[in-house]
This record gives sequence, structure tokens and C-alpha cells, in this order.
Amino acid sequence: MLGGMQSHEMRVTDILDHAAREATTREIVTYWADGCLQRSNWGEVGSMARQLASKLTQIGWNKADRVGTLAMNHLHHLVTYYGAAGAGGVVHTVNPRLSAEHIIYIVNHAEDRVFFFDAMFRPIIDALKEHMPCVEHFVCFDSDCGGDYMSFAEFIADGDAEFDWVTGSERDPCGLCYTSGTTGNPKGVLYEHRSNVIHAMSLCMPDVFDINARSVMLPIVPIFHANGWGAPYGCAMAGCGMVLSASNDPKVLWKLIREEGVTHSAGVPTVWLGLFGEMDASGGDYGDLRYVVIGGSAAPRAMIERLTQAGIEVGHAWGMTETSPIGTIGARPANWDAMSYEERIDLIQKQGRIPYGVQLRVVDEDGVVQPRDGKSSGHLQIKGVWIVQRYFKAEEDSLTDDGWFDTGDIAVIHPDGVMQITDRDKDIIKSGGEWISSIDLENTVVGCPGVAEAAAIGVPHPKWDERPMLFVVCKADATLTADDITSYLTDKIAKWWMPDEIRFVPELPHTATGKILKRALREQLRVEREGA
Repeated sequence: MLGGMQSHEMRVTDILDHAAREATTREIVTYWADGCLQRSNWGEVGSMARQLASKLTQIGWNKADRVGTLAMNHLHHLVTYYGAAGAGGVVHTVNPRLSAEHIIYIVNHAEDRVFFFDAMFRPIIDALKEHMPCVEHFVCFDSDCGGDYMSFAEFIADGDAEFDWVTGSERDPCGLCYTSGTTGNPKGVLYEHRSNVIHAMSLCMPDVFDINARSVMLPIVPIFHANGWGAPYGCAMAGCGMVLSASNDPKVLWKLIREEGVTHSAGVPTVWLGLFGEMDASGGDYGDLRYVVIGGSAAPRAMIERLTQAGIEVGHAWGMTETSPIGTIGARPANWDAMSYEERIDLIQKQGRIPYGVQLRVVDEDGVVQPRDGKSSGHLQIKGVWIVQRYFKAEEDSLTDDGWFDTGDIAVIHPDGVMQITDRDKDIIKSGGEWISSIDLENTVVGCPGVAEAAAIGVPHPKWDERPMLFVVCKADATLTADDITSYLTDKIAKWWMPDEIRFVPELPHTATGKILKRALREQLRVEREGA
């Protein structure tokens, strides 16, 4: 027997329809890279997204075709999130910080048919487009990009602003984001309409992003990163105002926060360090800012203290591309009012509590679930309605036999449900909110003449959270310097992958199966530095 309620497929275009209808004039401000300030609203986003969807169908669009983007935060990028989905397609956001090799790989693996890019990234497109045979149209988001590139406004000009969305199942794909946090080629996470709608609902909860119609959100995190942290969808669902900036210059961001009445923001710790520096240098206050989400990497205690002392609530979040990305967030418990200031900071500094829609557990090496006692650590696993099941084009699921996704983190869960990361099992380094594959770095270094073996680990850094440190074992009779290694790596890795320190050692610790024991290296370094 069925229930007696109406049935509607949950699709992200319904979110935009709601915003365009119920928050038509709610302002969306864009600060473009050239310094131009543009004011729009949800009604105009709705019309432009329909124009884009219409234009895509005119060029012979098929359901689930991919639109690639290489862009920062601005109105046209926001429109593309919905226009691609409205044509039955998928928006594939590409991280411009990836290496040329990885960008070429993921564009071709995704088979993007149309590719939008910011003028600032034209040099990347000029250099790589001949290696992207799947792309039929390269379009510049800016009004004037130079060369033979059509602008976004020109591309959608003959699109129908009254176009009827392409409909389908709520399980249809609508977003694609690749993660480079593992060895080998990046893996694509294919988001669904259903998963994104439910994830957006969670953002509107007071214990998550706490956004509503009175909020003004400045998502400093690039919306190409990890599904834009859900902001393009959550803000439309709440009908709140948005401030988008194609520049992450602290001067620009600080000006926007104060002058545009920003109440909510979200970004990685390095962004806030930059903003603090600007505030200290030029003066001024936080304006109307009252809620800040910090994720991507662990937030320093001093950062949390500075914001909370200014009356700003901090939501310390944990997640990953595979989790859409919200996994936990620093929600306030029932006994918050009874806690001391230090107890509150201690709590916020942990990775946070589990929102509805997600389940977490910790298991030991044998897969035995560990108690929530705040002491029993193990492999952190997650399941839920917005958690990946299978990577794009993979032949099998990436889950345990009983349906959990292993995050690669080592954690404990406290009795009150607060999760705390204690170590990392996977071979990745997180620097400034971006992944560096230690295995890829090691494999590249081993190609250097004279190198026998190498190990890369992440070491704490006051600004970037972690930076790579390299341990190198030389071949017999080989003589190498750190400059030799750096010179070899210069044209083989992204600049931000370059190790901050290179140490030559006679041997590396190994497990019984011959795997390099990274935990032993991290512990050795910790003891060495604490004893110094």
C-alpha cells in the first residue's frame, strides 16, 4: 500500500525555480576579476540558466552529457550549475590548480562537450585544448577574453529564457567532481539530483550552515571545489543573498564582507589567515558577519578563538569530495550554555558532530566496530544519502561488503557523537585545502637519477595546515643534494607540490609486507621536534 501524498522527483532545477519564484529580487553580487561589480538576482539566474539549457539542446545535447568549467566564483559559473542540469546534463567543475596532465586526463575522461573558462585561465586553455578532442565548444565566461573565443553572454544569447527544463529521474546525474587524493589518475565523483537536493536541505539546518532568507552568503571556497560545498544549491533553497568573488585577494574579500552585508561565509583556514592579516594592516571590523564555516583542513585553535571572541560562530566542518562534502560540522550540543569557554573551543576544534543523512563508524584492522568512547581509534567509515557509492566509469562499488565507504582517515568518536581525526591512513597530504598525492610525488622522485627510494609525508604548517616533507634514500655511490631533487621535480609536478624540506636518510622504515611505514616517520619527526 502507498501513502496518500503527492509524488515529485527531487531535481536541483526545482531548487532554482523556488528561488526565482519566491526570492526573485534577492540580490546576487559578483566581483569580477577585472574589478567590475555586477548586481543580479535569483530571478535573472533562473532566466539565464534556462537560456543556457536551451542553447545546449540547440547544439544536439544528450542527457548526461558533460559541461566542463575552469572558473572561479561568479554569476556565470553559478548559472552553469543549473543550466547544465536543466538540459539534462552534468556540470563538471575542474580545479585549475591541478597539473596540466591531470586536467587533460579528467576532461577527456569526463568527455566534456562544452567547456567554459575564465579569461584568467585562457593560457591554460590555449596550451591544452589541442589535447582535449572531446570538447566541441570553448567559451569564455568573461565578456572579453580575446582571441577567437565566444563569450558566455554571446553563447546563450539566442537561448530561450522560458525553456522548459529537461525532466527525468531524481537519480539522474547532475554534477561531477574529480578527486586527486589517491594514487594514479584522479577519480570522478558523480553527484545526483536527489543527493544534492537532500544535501542542500541539510545546509539550511541551524546546526549546519544556518542559512535562511535573511542571510547573505560569501562562499570563499571556490565552487569548483568539492561540489562547491553545496553553496550553489543551499543558498538558492534558502533564498538568501549571495556575494561571489572571482578574486581571493584578502583586500577584496574584506571589502565585500563589510560593504555587502555578508552574514555567512565559508572557506579553508588559509583564507582566514589572509583576511586576518588584511584586517590587522588596514583596520576595520567584521561588519555583519556572524557565522563562518571552516573546512578543507583543520582550523588552528587561535583562529577559532579570534572569531568566537568577535561574536562570530564557527562551524568547523569535515568532509571530502566523496561526501558532497559535508560529513560532520561543529554543531552546538545541548549542554553548550553550561560549558566553559575553554570547553567550547576544545569542542569546536574537533571535526564535529554528525548531521542527519550521514552515519559514521570507526573499525579496527579486522573490521571490528569500535566503541564511541573517545579513545578507541580506527579507520573512519561513512555511509549516507549523499555519500559516493561508485566512482565515475568504475566497474564496481567503492564500499565495504556491508556498504560503508572508507575515508582513509584514522579517528575516534566520542560518547556525545563528536568525531575527531587522529591520523591519516591514506597516502595524501592536505595543503591549503588541496590534496597532494604522496605516492605520486614519491613515484616521480624515484625517477630522479641516483634515487633508490623516497617517502613523502605531510608536516604541520601554520598557514597551509600541512606541507610535504620528503625523505630520500640514495643509490649506492650516488651523491645528491636537495637542489638536485628540486631541479628534477620543477617541470614534473605542480609548484605547490614541491616539498618544503628534503632530508636524505640511509634507509626508510617498512612494514612486514614491504610498505613504507609513514606513521613511523611522522612519529619520529614529532618526537624529534618536541624534544628540540
